[in-house]
Amino acid sequence: MKVRMISQIFILSAKGDHLIYKDFRGDGSRDLVDAFYKKITTLTADQEPVAMMHEELHFVHVRHSGLYFVASTPVNDSPFTLIEFLNRFVALIRDYCGSLSEKTISLNFALIYELLDEMVDYGYIQTTSTDILKNFIQTEAVITKPFSLFDLSSVGLFGAETQQSKVAPSTAASRPVLSSRHEQGLKNEIFLDVIERLMVVIGSNGSLLKADIQGELRLKNFFQNCPAEMRIGLTEELCIGKSELRGYGAAVRVDECRFHESVKLDEFESHRILKVNPSQGELTLMQYQVSDDIPSTLPFHLFPTVERDTGSNRLRIYLKLRCDLPPKNQAVNVQVHLPVPKGVISLSQELSSPDQMAELQQSTRSVQWVIPRMAGGSQLSAFFKLEIPRLSSAALLEIGPVSMAFELPMHTCSGLQIRFLRFPTVQPSAPHRWVRYVTHSDSYTIRI
Repeated sequence: MKVRMISQIFILSAKGDHLIYKDFRGDGSRDLVDAFYKKITTLTADQEPVAMMHEELHFVHVRHSGLYFVASTPVNDSPFTLIEFLNRFVALIRDYCGSLSEKTISLNFALIYELLDEMVDYGYIQTTSTDILKNFIQTEAVITKPFSLFDLSSVGLFGAETQQSKVAPSTAASRPVLSSRHEQGLKNEIFLDVIERLMVVIGSNGSLLKADIQGELRLKNFFQNCPAEMRIGLTEELCIGKSELRGYGAAVRVDECRFHESVKLDEFESHRILKVNPSQGELTLMQYQVSDDIPSTLPFHLFPTVERDTGSNRLRIYLKLRCDLPPKNQAVNVQVHLPVPKGVISLSQELSSPDQMAELQQSTRSVQWVIPRMAGGSQLSAFFKLEIPRLSSAALLEIGPVSMAFELPMHTCSGLQIRFLRFPTVQPSAPHRWVRYVTHSDSYTIRI
């Protein structure tokens, strides 16, 4: 990765608090931080731009966990290099600290400044490799959150009880990242996460207008003494592109895929096996995309009915939601967001089960229907009565489209599966191996 110049890197909280500020070339001031935050908070659009300009200074930023990670440069370079660098910077913080939050940044500011000193020299990027950096980083991370297998909202899975910061001895070159996990007697573990993000648009007649899956295989290695090589077997019927199907079973097809440079592919074409020497920390082994055609059934179908009471200002909306996952699967944290006409003064509701909830959000002019858990093959319903003074026929056009947010644990819409995780020889200290699947709704829109 090569970039001509980085002037400053800083991290801001959602409220604009200065958490980290590093000036590599001495040509900036903290006024630049305030200028950036002012430009972000005064934007009128819902989605703020990644790249902005202020007084011949270019800001490029990414946002993770409500925090702004910003790099500035006086040179009009391509922003994609800086975006990639900032995302790797975020991944390194998660590798070392276990999670990403304002508290994590505050407790580990010394470690983060040390990382920046090693990663960037006078504005020029040197490395973002965990393997290289662990030879030089001496500050121990302060862990703020216990390790949990169920917390999939954070891609970093490191964790331990909170401990005080301390400086490692001069043998830091041989100390692995987060050795405190092993000091506390925790198991050597390797996790392989298959993560998919689903983007769907469904027409008012129920037809599928657009479907897209963005997926990745993410390896998280906590093993102190990594074996020489690990073999990962993917679905044998995996087909890349719209070429001929592989095998006689139901094929799993992806349109595009790319691999990390450390992955060996000499057995991929013949047996769909990836080989990698797992380094400690987090590594995205493979990224793939499925466009325009989802091989499995869509997870949700919504059947809306909108009626206006004759001679009154009352609007009746009936929503029937069907979960078309296999019965052994379930969806969690399901949210249905329904825009309604402006001027709604009251909402009455009838929900099909007591664990659901719904509320009228005046700020966003919408009804939010929340379902904590929904089993595959089940069906739920919600009946809403809206009181709208001066209700007109034109106001009915303001209803919808419906957007949904959800998580599907242990399920992939592409059908991609992991057949095995193997090491060449069985060792007494072989790590525990875990494979997990999760699908997130990146954008799930249903027109009414």
